[in-house]
Amino acid sequence: MSTRYENLFSSLHERGEGAFVPFIMLGDPTPEDSLKIVRTVVTAGADALELGVPFSDPVADGPTIQASHLRALDGGATVDSSLELISTIRTEFPELPIGMLIYGNVAFTRGFDRFYAEFAKAGADSILLPDVPVREGAPFIAAAQKADIDPIFIAPARAIEETLKGVAKSSQGYIYAISRDGVTGTEKQSETLGLEEVVSNIQRFDGPPVLLGFGISEPTHVQDAIAAGAAGAITGSAITKIIDRRVSRETDTDGIPLEGTPGRIDNETTLHEELTEFVSRMKAATQK
Repeated sequence: MSTRYENLFSSLHERGEGAFVPFIMLGDPTPEDSLKIVRTVVTAGADALELGVPFSDPVADGPTIQASHLRALDGGATVDSSLELISTIRTEFPELPIGMLIYGNVAFTRGFDRFYAEFAKAGADSILLPDVPVREGAPFIAAAQKADIDPIFIAPARAIEETLKGVAKSSQGYIYAISRDGVTGTEKQSETLGLEEVVSNIQRFDGPPVLLGFGISEPTHVQDAIAAGAAGAITGSAITKIIDRRVSRETDTDGIPLEGTPGRIDNETTLHEELTEFVSRMKAATQK
């Protein structure tokens, strides 16, 4: 496990807190804007980051985060520009755990060893490939460990014991527990039904701490996750919706947004105030 994750979870345990981890899409709506957003959420109390790299076919994501992938791509985001942003974030926040959420095709395209080495050099601590289940994870795990990157796997909702055993054995840093079936998004709220059993099994198999994701949009969702035994929660769509509300795009004569045109933030001050307020409330809910 990355020393940064170890230090984080140890420190939070001593303070009687859970972790609040926001998901931010790198490059949404532009690389410069996403860097400012990262600075805002960290200042507001984020304990770690989960950063997305834009991809054209994000099958595990709901409409909100799918739109952020496309906005980032329209704004010129690439894997290389994402790596540059990670390097900047690492320099500014040397002790902050940085986790990546990237689709497996990026690893295939760049080659496993190169892929993990590049993200390690940039400063990432962990990588989660949401479309790679643990049963297919062996070559990814080997390349990740070679690069000193923590491989993260998903513990599916209502997973069978054998799957949880594999996830616990193969994951380092933390385990991403899905609160419900389906794709990401706040359209369907978080559930903690069965989470206590998942956490108990993962602990029995000597797995790393569990963070709950999917549908985490209210402080009560964070409180429920921690009460059920999770070490914290990850929020993506709720934050992305805040950003989405403040991004506009060039329109045609009928006022319809033009596809493929980069977005721009209409009111930067308001956006960062809203992000600060949201992250502060969610972090406060991690108090045990």
